[in-house]
Amino acid sequence: MKKILHKTEATVARLLLHALRTLPPAAASTLGGMTARFIGPRLPVSRIANTNLKLALPYLNARARKRIVRECWENLGRTIGEFPHIAALPHNSPSGPGWRVEGAEHLETARQSGKPVIFFSGHIGNWELMPPVVARHGLPFASFYRAASNEGVNSLIHDLRRNAMGQDVPMFPKGSKGARSALRYLGQGGHLGVLGDQKMNDGIEASLFGRPAMTASAAAVFALRHQALIITGHVYREGPARLVLQVDAPIHPVATGDRQADVLALTQKLNNRLQEWIEKRPGLWLWLHRRWDKSLYRKP
Repeated sequence: MKKILHKTEATVARLLLHALRTLPPAAASTLGGMTARFIGPRLPVSRIANTNLKLALPYLNARARKRIVRECWENLGRTIGEFPHIAALPHNSPSGPGWRVEGAEHLETARQSGKPVIFFSGHIGNWELMPPVVARHGLPFASFYRAASNEGVNSLIHDLRRNAMGQDVPMFPKGSKGARSALRYLGQGGHLGVLGDQKMNDGIEASLFGRPAMTASAAAVFALRHQALIITGHVYREGPARLVLQVDAPIHPVATGDRQADVLALTQKLNNRLQEWIEKRPGLWLWLHRRWDKSLYRKP
C-alpha cells in the first residue's frame, strides 16, 4: 500500500507541476498564493505559526498574527507556483515577472577573491531563486537537503533545482555523512549553500528573537576551518513572480584561537541577520515549523 500511495503522490505532483508550468509565471504564482492562503490557515499546523509569532513578536495582537499567518501561506503557495518557472524568469525585466539583484557587487567581490564561499539564507520569500541567480554570477554552490520521504517526489524536486541551476552540483543529505562530504567539497574550492533557519537538535544553542534556539553551526564551523567567505542574502517580492535577491557584504570569519567561542559568535551573527530579515518582512518567513524548545508548543 505504501508503494502505491507514493506512486500516486508522485503522479499528482508531476501533474500539478505540469499544470503550473503551462500557466504564465504570474498566473501560476497568483494561483498558488490564493490557494495556499485559503487552505493553509485552516490546517492544524497554522497553530504552530501562531505560537511562533507569540514567541517572536509578542507585541502583535491576534488580528496581526492572523494576517501574517495568511501571508506566510500565500508566500509558500507563490513559491510553489513559481518553482517550475524559475529557470525561465528574465533578468532585470522592466515590469512583470523577473528577477534582479541588490548588492551584486558583493557576489563579484566573492568571485574575485578565489576563496570558497558559504551562502547563508533562510526560508524567506522564494528561497529557490538564490541558487540559480548566484550560479549565473559564476558561483554555483552545492547545498544540503532533507530528502522527501517519497522517492518520486524527491527526484522531481532535484530535477527542478538542477534545471534552474543550469548545471549539476552536489546536494548533500543532512546529517553527519552529508556534513563530511560538504566539508571535503569546500576544502576542494567548492561553494556551499546553507538554509540556517530551522531547528537543529544536534546544533548549538544561540539566540533568536531573544530566546534560546538550537541552531545549525555548520556555516560557522566550515567557514572558520577553511577561511571561507560567508555571503548572506534573502529573497523578497515586488509582485507575482517578480523577485529580488538582496545580497549583503561578505563576512570574513575571524579565528581568535577559542574555537567554541568563535563558532558561537559567528552563528549568533548569522541568527541576528536572519532576525533582521524576518522583522522587516514577517509575512515572507516560513513560520510553520517548531523553531524553539518543544515545551513551548504544548497545549496549556
